[in-house]
Amino acid sequence: TVDESELLTVPDGWKEPAFTREDNPKGLLEESSFATLFPKYREAYLKECWPLVQKALGEHYVNAALDLIEGSMTVTTTKKTFDPYAIIRARDLIKLLARSVPFEQAVRILQDDVACDIIKIGSLVRKRETFIKRRARLLGPKGSTLKALELLTNCYIMVQGNTVSALGPFSGLKEVRKVVLDTMKNIHPIYNIKTLMIKRELAKDPELRTQSWERFLPKFKRKNLKKRKEPKKKNIKKEYTPFPPPQPESQIDKELASGEYFLKERQKKRKKMQEIKAKQADATKKRQEERNKAFIPPKEKPAVKTKKASTEKKIDIEAIKEKVKNAKKKKLGALPEEEVKLKMAQDEKKKKK
Repeated sequence: TVDESELLTVPDGWKEPAFTREDNPKGLLEESSFATLFPKYREAYLKECWPLVQKALGEHYVNAALDLIEGSMTVTTTKKTFDPYAIIRARDLIKLLARSVPFEQAVRILQDDVACDIIKIGSLVRKRETFIKRRARLLGPKGSTLKALELLTNCYIMVQGNTVSALGPFSGLKEVRKVVLDTMKNIHPIYNIKTLMIKRELAKDPELRTQSWERFLPKFKRKNLKKRKEPKKKNIKKEYTPFPPPQPESQIDKELASGEYFLKERQKKRKKMQEIKAKQADATKKRQEERNKAFIPPKEKPAVKTKKASTEKKIDIEAIKEKVKNAKKKKLGALPEEEVKLKMAQDEKKKKK
């Protein structure tokens, strides 16, 4: 009987055996080819490193051609090619070279335990300014955020234009894609980096392999600090009624109600003139009041008189009388009468003895 946790885990240092000619002695039946375009600014670099590319692909029996007129790179299989997956790796190599990945890193794709992922981020954000800010957030100050992500995922990451090229193990590429997409969705990469650091520490403990890690991982809640602005004028819905609103009164109806309709033309004109003059009088009165405000003196605060401290104090006559009586009875420095009598009695007793 074998424990299930042992079956699920890969032994340390285990590697899948390499694919050799003995696995496929007859080779491939058909010739396969892939081509990719590259930008103009990569032409000089590709021209320099192309002999190294041909040499690296030649080991896997794959031909490589560089067309500078058309601006394309082509890889094709040969009769000697025995590994069917070699052409896929060659295709990924030329794709990475077109996306500004240096040859020293891109050539690692030919290894068995290395894969690549080109993430398109150009269409994830509408505004160009917002896209540039979020892309810069992925890089971090002096590339520190990207470097931390590379160390945690064991991947090489290259941010270029509208794409992010990643090169490394499959587990690392999965994490890189998640972090990049979350950053474009306005989730700061530091949150994902914290989670990756905790996962890295938990993976070291063999007891936690079969347990859920949700209790250890941090949970970040989004806080909407900005409150929704309420409109100044709120449209309050009125109760529905099947009856239409009453018809508004016309000018004639108003004149009939006030009695103006039956007045003559002169009387109407006179009444209008009186109304105009009354309005003018009110306006002139208000204007004059506003002008006169400048000539009205401001109210002064009443002067507060400072009360002089009264020198005269109430004299307690009875208290003074008692003090005088006590002074008469007791001379300055003399003992009280009771003590004098006791001393006299003691002296007499001594004399008798």
